[in-house]
Amino acid sequence: MSAPTICARLITGPDARSAVADAARQVAAVLGQPADLVVMCVHPTLCTDPEILRDEIMHTLSPRHFIGCTGETIIGTGQEIEGTPAIVVWGAVLPGARITDLRAAAWPMPDGSVEIAGWPTSAAAATGDTHLPGPDDVAIVLADPFSLPIDQLLTQTNMSGWQPQLVGGLASGGTRPGEHTLFSNQLIATDGLVGVSIGGFPVTTAVSQGCSPIGPEMVVTDTDGFGRLHQLAGQPALTKLQEVLDHLDDTDLALAHTGLTLGIVINENQPDYGRGDYLMRGLLGAHPDTGDIHIGEHVRIGQTLRLHVRDATSADTDLHDTLRDARVQIHGAPLGALVFSCNGRGLNMFNAPHHDASVIAEELDNPPLAGLFCNGEIGPVGGRNFIHGFTATIAIFGSPSS
Repeated sequence: MSAPTICARLITGPDARSAVADAARQVAAVLGQPADLVVMCVHPTLCTDPEILRDEIMHTLSPRHFIGCTGETIIGTGQEIEGTPAIVVWGAVLPGARITDLRAAAWPMPDGSVEIAGWPTSAAAATGDTHLPGPDDVAIVLADPFSLPIDQLLTQTNMSGWQPQLVGGLASGGTRPGEHTLFSNQLIATDGLVGVSIGGFPVTTAVSQGCSPIGPEMVVTDTDGFGRLHQLAGQPALTKLQEVLDHLDDTDLALAHTGLTLGIVINENQPDYGRGDYLMRGLLGAHPDTGDIHIGEHVRIGQTLRLHVRDATSADTDLHDTLRDARVQIHGAPLGALVFSCNGRGLNMFNAPHHDASVIAEELDNPPLAGLFCNGEIGPVGGRNFIHGFTATIAIFGSPSS
């Protein structure tokens, strides 16, 4: 059996044919055999003729599985190319891996509702169907933000017979339906979702939401269950939040003015809650007369919340800490990684370029890396999959045990 190998190459420049050919040739030279999986992220200006990109990838790398999409910023090993045409090609030889293609689309119903078509709801172990993914797989998914109700798909996944960890993001760079391109083997699409499910090979997920906690934990004591909080810790929710803010020191209060979010504990079956246990959601509004506040997530009575702040320093610290935690879980040295960062990160958040890519290189020994800035990032928190904002979600490929 051949050794696992991963290689990534990022090429900049305005000529799509030259860029994809150069990247694919360099990856093929390192792999030395047909790729088990290829992931490609490409700036929209290089994707006006997507067949050129697909055909070059298929011809040069002969992948068993190929996925890709467009992104407004392209990430490579140690680099984030913002505002410049670029393409990254990431190829992997993953001996022993069981890889299943994924494709889903929104299907309109006569009553005006939408169903998700094509997404697996059962695992192969339960049905014996070898065309279905394995029960413990990690799935890499890329979706169009306009045509697929991603919240509906994630809810379906979190409740179905197949509940993988999902890592990925929503394509970016377009401003209206039809302007994002998705690739899945020979398929070129402008809607829905593409992806692969990977089993039999160690893939560790990491989600960095870029926040730091402030103030005490608070229990939801009254809510409508749809994001409107009536009471926290037995007080009107708005009154309790104001009380927390009034007791902050000057440093934390200054941070609260830069970006305030609520962290919701998803899995409460543990004595203490730390980073990675909270799902971050924004404060959407408040009613001074009733004391209600609105947040962007359904919550229930008894859930624990805590205020968090988001700024460049918090985001930097959280990414370092998240990757250090992930490194402990990885068997052997990281072989490669895929990253899906928010388009609100990069130079929009940090004072220096290439932030997330540089931190990944530092903490994971500079693995071959590919990814993009997304319109929303997909990753697991507390054993469930969510869509995030201002987040970096990462799939880290470790070394299989001998």
